[in-house]
Amino acid sequence: MVKFLSTFILAILLSSIAAPAPRAQVLLPRTLEPNPADMERDGLTVAQEALQLAQFQQFGDALVRAKLAAQLAPDTYEIWALLGGLHLTVGQAEEAITALERSLALNQENSGVYFNLGSAYFRTKDYGRSVRAIEQGLAIKDDTPEEWFNLGNAYMMLDQGSRAIAQYRKAINLDKKFWPAFNNIGLIQYEQGNIRQAIQNWQTAVDLDDKASEPKLALATALFKQGQVAQALPLAEEAIQLDSRYATVEFQRENLWGDRLVSDTQALLANPRLQAVVSQLEPATTPE
Repeated sequence: MVKFLSTFILAILLSSIAAPAPRAQVLLPRTLEPNPADMERDGLTVAQEALQLAQFQQFGDALVRAKLAAQLAPDTYEIWALLGGLHLTVGQAEEAITALERSLALNQENSGVYFNLGSAYFRTKDYGRSVRAIEQGLAIKDDTPEEWFNLGNAYMMLDQGSRAIAQYRKAINLDKKFWPAFNNIGLIQYEQGNIRQAIQNWQTAVDLDDKASEPKLALATALFKQGQVAQALPLAEEAIQLDSRYATVEFQRENLWGDRLVSDTQALLANPRLQAVVSQLEPATTPE
């Protein structure tokens, strides 16, 4: 499972970008030279508008305003952070990196900017930089289970399974009910051949969230591999009905499933009973 929260920084910025003081309603003489103070104030006003649009998920319009705000107030780190967060939200990772690095050049104390930068690097498959960025954020704010989880994912993509598991366990220490960490520990253990341990972690994940499709299908695959077909088939059927995207290799890969689990899951899904279920649910549904 991948669980990067690209809009994390937006919530922070709602409180960090101060609304500009209202201007007196008087006529001022026109000047050919722009006033830096006025431009910064205008930039903050436009940034507030961008934040309000982002709250209503109008990200395209929010992005337009954030770009304008950055032009008006280029030395305001919060605005660059906002712009980077919006680029990331709409899937523009390269642009996000540029804006977030500009924000950090102005202020290196905002953990959320590091976390979003880590997410952007992850999306561009620059996993080493993703690790470094997330670790810098955690050095500032280390009580966020989602970010320990994200760090685990980056280590996982670097084929450092033991270090990944260590980060997932830190996420669990902060939130005992954080099932995605149990799930991903299982992903690593299965590839290592530790099927029984993987089953235990996937069972824990299912117990924590009975509506989570991913650990349920992974658990079914492991049980099927061990010959427990009677238990595996109804569990797999339920998982596919919850989210049929997990029946596709592409979606499994997107969620960090390894070669062994993907192959064994395809063997499970070749069962006629499950084939009938998959065919009825196509095209894949996307849960809210």
